[in-house]
Amino acid sequence: MARQPRVIPMPNITSNEMTLAVRIVAGILAPIVRLMFKVEVEGMEKLPKSGAYILAPNHATNVDALAVAYFIYIKTKRAPHFLTKEKLFRIPLVGSILLAAGQIPVFRTGGQRNDDSLRVAHAYLQAGHSVCVFPEGTLTRDPDFWPMRGKTGAVRLALDSGVPVYPVGQWGSEKVMARYSSKFRPGFWKKVSFLVGDEIDLQRFRKPNPAPAEVLEATEVVMSAITKLVEQLRGEKAPDRRWDPIAAGQATTGNFIKKAKKGEIS
Repeated sequence: MARQPRVIPMPNITSNEMTLAVRIVAGILAPIVRLMFKVEVEGMEKLPKSGAYILAPNHATNVDALAVAYFIYIKTKRAPHFLTKEKLFRIPLVGSILLAAGQIPVFRTGGQRNDDSLRVAHAYLQAGHSVCVFPEGTLTRDPDFWPMRGKTGAVRLALDSGVPVYPVGQWGSEKVMARYSSKFRPGFWKKVSFLVGDEIDLQRFRKPNPAPAEVLEATEVVMSAITKLVEQLRGEKAPDRRWDPIAAGQATTGNFIKKAKKGEIS
């Protein structure tokens, strides 16, 4: 009989964002991040100084989460809460630290439901915290790192909770670490730029039980807002058609480059 994977607990939620665990983890990581790259943020004045909201950034490389966490903690003075892939929580010590710091596991294997993840994210928002969700759900598959087709989780969370959503464009992390690469090229002079946009107008979608087509449309509204910010940061125009990994025959989770070499699609 196959052994069942260990059940991963959910983080404890309190009204206090800046818990001792958050301060300890941030105190260790923030100086390291400063040595790896330079975070610059524009448009921060658009974010509420308190209360619940969802941050929705594009996702280009594995360095993004560190850069966004630094931006949230150092620049906005809030505690970063991410929906984070479950395998990180299965690493001894690392998983305990992530839970203590208020990160939320997302499950891609059997045994636990992602309904629990969204329920916890919703509870954080109800407690007045901010939550960061990468709407693409994984690293972009677009060959030129443009934001790709979004998944509906971020929008469903926003519509269910009623909180505002703020798009965030980010660019520069690909110079620190390429997508799914083991080559790490840190440097405190390397700039990772963030641009915060205005609250996304989702009012027409905020109603009881929106239809699946409406949720998809709202997701595209979010991805369009993010893409416009990335265009400003890059000084370029994004492709007219958003990259769709399914149409391109790519794996939609995990390292799609490695899976393609093995002839796998998932």
